[in-house]
Amino acid sequence: MESTSTRLFLLLALCVLPALVSSVGNPFQVTGRIYCDTCRCGFETSATTYIQVDGLYGGLRCGGSRGGSRWVCRWLSVVVGGFGHSGGARVRIECKDRESLQLVYSIEGVTDSTGTYNILVEDDHQDQICSSVLVSSPVADCKSADPGRSCASLVLTRNNGVINDKQFVNAMGFLKDQPLSGCSELLKQYLESDQ
Repeated sequence: MESTSTRLFLLLALCVLPALVSSVGNPFQVTGRIYCDTCRCGFETSATTYIQVDGLYGGLRCGGSRGGSRWVCRWLSVVVGGFGHSGGARVRIECKDRESLQLVYSIEGVTDSTGTYNILVEDDHQDQICSSVLVSSPVADCKSADPGRSCASLVLTRNNGVINDKQFVNAMGFLKDQPLSGCSELLKQYLESDQ
C-alpha cells in the first residue's frame, strides 16, 4: 500500500512540476529595428538609415513588472537625459485586454548603435493584444511616424506551440521631412526591377 501511494505521488509530481515550471518561463526578448525613411517611400530602401543611439547611454528598458529595477531605470534616464545625451528611437511594447482594450502592460526601450531595440517582456500575455509602437525619434528632420509602419503586432504567449523566447518584430519607421536628393533615381530603379 505504501509503495503504491509513493509511486502515485511520484507520478503526480512528474506531471505537475513540469507544468508549474513551464508556466513561469523566461521573459520574452522582443527585437526589432527602427529606421528613417529618407526617400519617404513607405518601406525600407538602400537609402534607408537606421536610427541609432547618440551619446553614452542607450538600450534603456523602463517599465515592466519589477518594481525596484523600474525606479532605478527611470532615475538613470532622468540623470543621463539631464546631461544632454539622447538615446536612439524610443519604442514601447503595449499589451491591452482583449475585451475592454484597456492597457494592462507597457514597457519602453530605445535603439542601440545599430538601430536595433531589445526589450525584455515579463510574464505571458496570452489573453492580450500586444504590439510594438513607435514613441519618438531623436533625429530632428525625421520625427514623423510613417502611418503604415508605426506599429507591429506581437504574440507574447507560450501557449501557441512556439517554444522560442525571442520575438522578432517587423521594422518600423519615421519619415524624413524632405526626401534626399537621388531618391527619384532610386525609385526608378525599383520600378524597373518590377517590370
